Amino acid sequence: MKRILLRSGKSPYDVVPLEEALHRDVIATNSGNLIFSDAAHKILETPGTEVVSNGMRTDVAAAARINEEYDAFVVPLANAFRPSFEAGLNRLTRLISRLRIPVVVLGVGAQSGVSYNPERLKRLEPAVRAFCAAVLDRSASIGVRGEFTEQYLKDMGFGDVEVIGCPSLFMYGRELDVRKRTPELTAGSRIAINGSHSAVRKQGLDRIITRTHERYPHLRFVGQNLSDARQLHWRDLSDPNAEVTAIPTHPDHPMYREDKVRVYIDPATWIDDLRGFDFSFGSRIHGNIAALLAGTPATVLCGDSRTLELCRYFDIPHQLLDKIAKTPEAADPARLYEQADFGALVGGHAERFERFTSFLDKNGLENTFTHGDGGAAYEERMRSLSFPPGIRPWNDADISSLTSRFGWLQSRITELSLDNAQLRKELARAGAKAKTKAAAGGTAKVAPAAPATSVYRRARRVVGRPIKRALQAGRQ
Repeated sequence: MKRILLRSGKSPYDVVPLEEALHRDVIATNSGNLIFSDAAHKILETPGTEVVSNGMRTDVAAAARINEEYDAFVVPLANAFRPSFEAGLNRLTRLISRLRIPVVVLGVGAQSGVSYNPERLKRLEPAVRAFCAAVLDRSASIGVRGEFTEQYLKDMGFGDVEVIGCPSLFMYGRELDVRKRTPELTAGSRIAINGSHSAVRKQGLDRIITRTHERYPHLRFVGQNLSDARQLHWRDLSDPNAEVTAIPTHPDHPMYREDKVRVYIDPATWIDDLRGFDFSFGSRIHGNIAALLAGTPATVLCGDSRTLELCRYFDIPHQLLDKIAKTPEAADPARLYEQADFGALVGGHAERFERFTSFLDKNGLENTFTHGDGGAAYEERMRSLSFPPGIRPWNDADISSLTSRFGWLQSRITELSLDNAQLRKELARAGAKAKTKAAAGGTAKVAPAAPATSVYRRARRVVGRPIKRALQAGRQ
């Protein structure tokens, strides 16, 4: 049995309780990550291959164990070539450099503006060069998202670069059925909108959200960030993203109060919910890919190269956000829906799928659609699991809504209390040994002092914040 280690936040088969998922950050700060990692897991799982999630850990010290236990390390990536991910990229490079097994990168992208100017990535070049060199020493080629990233790497001298898009759109293999189920959108249509904090803060997406909210009563905003999820479930405003009050995941936004916001921690529930919508649009590429996988028409409002090159490669209907935000009526869902043509997306999908599986073949990886059951066993197992529903805004303080939250907080306090007690015992033993050695005339290291503030007390402060917010919400 071949064993593949997959870089992902969690296995698609892991059913993680909501509070635990937020605490562990199984979405790796953005639930869009799970769309393409789940797709990669399904694609690579064949009768002769076991796929294991690494939990998104980049543990350089684990290289020897990985070499011993696995036959390949597969790394699905999104916009990894960006300045804010430089430290993470360097850690990945250090790990890969110690591996003796094949390392295959799926769909990495460089992030710049829609003009494709690579100037802002100049200082990142040494890190990108080191990463690509380490990968290409262990694979036949690097799979990139689109045209911009391909040219970016070729300009640095890397020739073994293939445009393969993102594995997410190959979740169902060569099949992709997206069609308009209604002639036009009306005020009664169910519409999903998505977007990032930066698109709201810097690119005018807030005006589009406000206008759409006023005209379409059945609008729903789908957030993706960990901070979005914590705002919905805990009303936690400690993240810097909380400064953006114009995004619907913020408790001050009217859509929050109207229960018209969701965040999903499992792609299965995300895609299933979007099957009931007529249209999806916004600046989140994987928010709209989730809709397309559900068969729901979608249009992407592109604000950077990472979304634009993927839309161009897959022929996903799209508009430039900077341009369309200047006249919000141009972003009216009914107008976008009318303009959207899914012929090229659907018609060219089989060819793109063949290109993707050819890339896998070249890198020694089998896929379930060619070498397995087409994902039937995967889908059957997924149907047997009960995943948490999408996270809703916390607008009430009744006993049922408080029970699970307070129960989890109490369990964390208990766990941290036990950890704190164990720590104190270990410190006491170390101190006793030091005193004994000193009394015998030896040289003793001074045992570290116990922390001035115990883990328990720090935990009480942390968990007390959401409790206070819940009580305040209940009094409003």
